[in-house]
Amino acid sequence: MSTLERIFQAVMFEVIALAIIVPTTVMLAGLEAGKMSVVGIGLSLFAMFWNYVYNIFFDKMAGYDRSGRSLITRIIHACGFELGMIVITLPILAWYLSISWLEAFLLEAGFLVFILVYAYVYNVMYDKYQPYKKCFG
Repeated sequence: MSTLERIFQAVMFEVIALAIIVPTTVMLAGLEAGKMSVVGIGLSLFAMFWNYVYNIFFDKMAGYDRSGRSLITRIIHACGFELGMIVITLPILAWYLSISWLEAFLLEAGFLVFILVYAYVYNVMYDKYQPYKKCFG
C-alpha cells in the first residue's frame, strides 16, 4: 500500500467512524451534538497522534522487527495503546462534557468496544473493495 493510500485509508476510517459515533452518542447519551463533534474530532486527531508517538516508543522497547512479534507482544501493544488513550483523554472528557469520571469512563468504554468492532469490519471491507484504487488507481 502506498503512502497516499495509507493516508486515504486512515482519513476514511476516521470520517466514517465520526459519522457513526457522534450522532449515536448524542442519541444514546443525550449529550450536545456540538460538544460531541468537538470530542469526536479531538479524539480522532489525538488517536492518530498517539498512535505515531506510542509506536515509536513501543518499537524501541519491543524491537523494530514487527513481523516476529508474538501474540503476547501484540496484545500488550494493543492494551498499552488503549490504556494510554484512556489515561490521557478521560480527565479531558469529564471536564469538557461536565460529566463524572465514571460517566467519562463508560463513554470511553463504549468508544473502545465500537472501535474494536468497527476497525475489524472497516479493514475487511476496505481490503475487499479497495476504494482508493477504484477512485485514484
